[in-house]
Amino acid sequence: MAKLVSDFGHQLPPLAPRPARSDDRDPLSFLVGQHGRTGRATGWCPVPAPLAVYRMTSEQAGGVWPLIAGNGLPPTGALLGIDYLSGGAFSVDPIGWTLQAVAGVTNPNMIFFGAPGRGKSGTVKMFALRQMAYGYRTLVLGDVKDEYEPLCRALEVQPHAVGHGLPARINPLDFGPLGNDWTRLPRAEAQRRAAMVFSRWLLLLRGLVGSQHVPFGPTAETAVGQVIRDLTGYTTGADRMREITIPRVWEALRAPSAELVDACRYATSQQFLDDTRPVRDALGALVTGHLAGLFDAPTTISVDWRAPIQSLSLSRLDPLGDEAVGVALTCLNSWGRAMTQLAEPGDLRIVIRDECWKQMRLGADAVRSLDADLRLSRNDGCIQVVVAHKPSDMLTVGDAGSQAVAIAKDLLHLCATKVLLGQDDQIGDELSGLLGLSPMAERIVTDWAAAARGRALWLVGSHVAKVQTVRTSIDVALTDTNDAITTSTSGDAEAASVAARRAGVA
Repeated sequence: MAKLVSDFGHQLPPLAPRPARSDDRDPLSFLVGQHGRTGRATGWCPVPAPLAVYRMTSEQAGGVWPLIAGNGLPPTGALLGIDYLSGGAFSVDPIGWTLQAVAGVTNPNMIFFGAPGRGKSGTVKMFALRQMAYGYRTLVLGDVKDEYEPLCRALEVQPHAVGHGLPARINPLDFGPLGNDWTRLPRAEAQRRAAMVFSRWLLLLRGLVGSQHVPFGPTAETAVGQVIRDLTGYTTGADRMREITIPRVWEALRAPSAELVDACRYATSQQFLDDTRPVRDALGALVTGHLAGLFDAPTTISVDWRAPIQSLSLSRLDPLGDEAVGVALTCLNSWGRAMTQLAEPGDLRIVIRDECWKQMRLGADAVRSLDADLRLSRNDGCIQVVVAHKPSDMLTVGDAGSQAVAIAKDLLHLCATKVLLGQDDQIGDELSGLLGLSPMAERIVTDWAAAARGRALWLVGSHVAKVQTVRTSIDVALTDTNDAITTSTSGDAEAASVAARRAGVA
């Protein structure tokens, strides 16, 4: 055009330079019509495309728009892994969740479900290890497979082994901290502590007698309760409570005093012996049977709460069968409750109960013992961690519709945090029936979580998280099972120990 005009002796005026665009110009300050922006290669279309209409539920919307996620949990506590639903880091803080009532959390208890080989034990050990940096101390009440022994040794802590021929002895009728400074206690406080101790002992003895399939009715409870009050000196008003053992209770029932017979309202000693014979035989089987010499003497070990972890191994009892291990777990649970009572403010503790189904299968009384521990966790300030393989482990504690099964189901609701690692499809259906999982959550457990170790669906109150536990090479050496650690080189194990000491965990 400029050349054509110049042929006629004219010249077009020069174009004014375009104003420079400001870098802070808002790209959304102008509107675009429904046909697009006019111009070459600007997306203009003479006919607008028809809108696609989809109908879906809120569950399906997450698959179409996967980047849409709700608010995550507050970033407090130990960093454990990655939440794949929100894309952010996942931190675990059961005590903080309880105090702040995050997502409706009412207690710090946790329960882990996972098939063997899915990383269940590794996740539990990672949780305990990461919480040590925040002042938490861990007590493992019954390491049935010695899975926590490498972690203890890496932290320079010698685990306690309970078994025949070993020096460790556990007295389940131990006073624990409740027996401290008894002579200087006010009368009201002494009565309160005595009531707590006797209640715990009666619950234990009820569970031990029930494990032998012997009923423990009101008559037996009256006799046993009177015996433990007499043996401790509480009946006579002694200023110092005497420590007792299960054999002493058994002997007092075998040779009742006249005062005991009269207190239990029996006419003769023979009538007392006839009525209490089943209870005596049940206790006698524990004193002179396969667990003789393990839980029938004063405690020879002490819990060092200055150490980051304490573990009691029961692997030496495995040849005796599941019932013997279950009885041992019942004794350890009672003793552990005594050790964790009257905790100082700020004394943060984690109590791990592995293979708890072996204890629960002893009967309804054994289930009540575990139920009492979980109910008291909020008052004791402890994080109770229950570990099981699948829900049926807890639902086979009795006949369908029995009281034991009903209590076992309630245990799930006493654990506000539920961690569901990989499971088979059949087990996923059981979890859905018990916990009311949505189809999407069930697929996470049976599909995504089963594809790799350490993946789990975390149900924290009403909040759902899809978490992959992240472990470093040192974490793997510390928290893998025994088989994985024994195949590692000695240099790796020593490096893990040195790293733990450098981190200040030990």
